Amino acid sequence: MSPPSPSPRRIVILGPPGSGKSTLARRFGARHGLPVFHLDRAYWRPGWVEAEPVSFRAEVERIAALPAWVVDGNYTDTIEPRFARADTVIYLDMPAWRCTARVLRRTLSSLKRVRRDGPDGCPEQLSFAFLHYTATWNRIRRARSLALVESFAGRWIVLRGASAVRRFAAG
Repeated sequence: MSPPSPSPRRIVILGPPGSGKSTLARRFGARHGLPVFHLDRAYWRPGWVEAEPVSFRAEVERIAALPAWVVDGNYTDTIEPRFARADTVIYLDMPAWRCTARVLRRTLSSLKRVRRDGPDGCPEQLSFAFLHYTATWNRIRRARSLALVESFAGRWIVLRGASAVRRFAAG
C-alpha cells in the first residue's frame, strides 16, 4: 500500500467568471489552514483601475514564493510563477448559463458595494460587456484553459458542474 499523498499546500484555482473560484478558494483555505489570495484584489486598484503590469506580476511572484497558499484567478499572463510553485491546479468547468446567472446575481446583490472578496475601492457595477465576456467564456476560452491545466506537471483536477464542486469542497 502506498503512503497517502500529502495535502496540497499551493493551489491554483482557475475557471470562468462566476464559476465559484473565490468561494472554493475561501473554503479550501479555511479547511486546510492556508492563506487565500484573490488575484482580482491584486490586479484592480480603487475605481476599477488596472494595476501596472510590472507591479501586478511582482505581486503574483511574491505570493507564489510563499510556502503555502490558495490563489484564485485566471490572469494567464502571470500563470508561469504560479504553476512553477503550485502542487495542485483546479479548474472549475461550469456551463456558461450558470456562470452568467451567478455573475448577474452577485452583481445585483452587491450593486454599488465592494463585495467580500472584491478589490478594495471597487464597488460592484452592472457591466453588459462583462456579462458578455462571461457568457462567451466557454466558447472562446474553455479549450485553451483546459489545455493549460492539462499541461501542468503536477496534480490537476477538473471539476465539472456545481455538484462536483460541492462534493470537492465538502472534503
